[in-house]
Amino acid sequence: MAAIQTTTGRASAPGAEAATLAPGATNIAVSRGFNAWLRTHRVSLAFTSYQTGQLFLVGAHANGTVSFNQQSFSRAMGVCWRPGRLYLGSLSQLWRLENMLRPGELGNKAFDAVLVPRNAQTIGDLDIHEVGADRDGRVIFVNTKYSCLATLDLTHSFRPIWKPAFISKLAPEDRCHLNGMAMADGEVRYVTAVSRSDVLSGWRERRHEGGVLIDVRDDRIVTDQLSMPHSPRVVGEQVYVLDSGRGQIVRIDPASGEKTDIAFCPGFLRGMAIHHGHAIVTLSKPRDGTFKGLLLDGELKKRDAEAWCGLMVVNLATGHIVEWVRLEGHITELFDVAAMPGVACPMSVGPQTEEIRSTITFDQL
Repeated sequence: MAAIQTTTGRASAPGAEAATLAPGATNIAVSRGFNAWLRTHRVSLAFTSYQTGQLFLVGAHANGTVSFNQQSFSRAMGVCWRPGRLYLGSLSQLWRLENMLRPGELGNKAFDAVLVPRNAQTIGDLDIHEVGADRDGRVIFVNTKYSCLATLDLTHSFRPIWKPAFISKLAPEDRCHLNGMAMADGEVRYVTAVSRSDVLSGWRERRHEGGVLIDVRDDRIVTDQLSMPHSPRVVGEQVYVLDSGRGQIVRIDPASGEKTDIAFCPGFLRGMAIHHGHAIVTLSKPRDGTFKGLLLDGELKKRDAEAWCGLMVVNLATGHIVEWVRLEGHITELFDVAAMPGVACPMSVGPQTEEIRSTITFDQL
């Protein structure tokens, strides 16, 4: 596990030079008002770093500091919160973590949710990108390697439930880079893919244009005017999407496909959660020239900006970035983020820790 140094709960200017870090360490800085924002909106956050295989739980302490709880899960990617339960996609398992606390209890005298891994279903390396649960509690995930939506199966690695009409067969070829899934009213409504390619890794040649938002109910392509889109989310009658190749959060009219830019964020956007009129998004720094050929690269140069690794909280009504978290050091890439309403300060227990051996709970007879 990489070391974490924090400067939480106090002001730190974006772009300020971080203190000298030990090899493998990461410094986390937060905006001055981040703790107050979490408390005002009665929410905590979960976010993942697939680069370093970590799940972070972020909460607010009453003394004004911000809590970062960190646990290791190999290639941690898609994350989904349901009251009392967290789903997490990893390298070859889909994890279910449960809050072991009873009402009124605190963990370690500070945490109002303690999430313990209770199940890990082994599904193989499917490159899970996003995870959700429908109105019946059925787990649904984006199976990027096989270009489909899938659910769990007691016998097999997965059970496919939908694929784009342009995908001719299910094969472990990541043809279109299906990566995002929006749920509304307890069902999957929209997905995103980087292209309509139907050949092995064909999407890699289409990163700069041709990204699609698809309505899964009728296989309708709402728009194909996106660049490396991720993380569609439904709010009322509107759909919000990360137009990642441009560094933009965008709003899309689901009837016309019209796209409206909301905010530019200086980094590669992958995960988004929406809470109380705000988008919480994850940003990553480039990996081996991955911005090359993307409009994002030009936008950063035009704005004389360096790419971030971190979280930004964006007011969807104004497009203003109101709060932020920045990581500097070993961790340079983040993936998904989930909002946890009603939880003030969560923690988790890692599956490979010594603590897991003595973390035992049961209902009384």
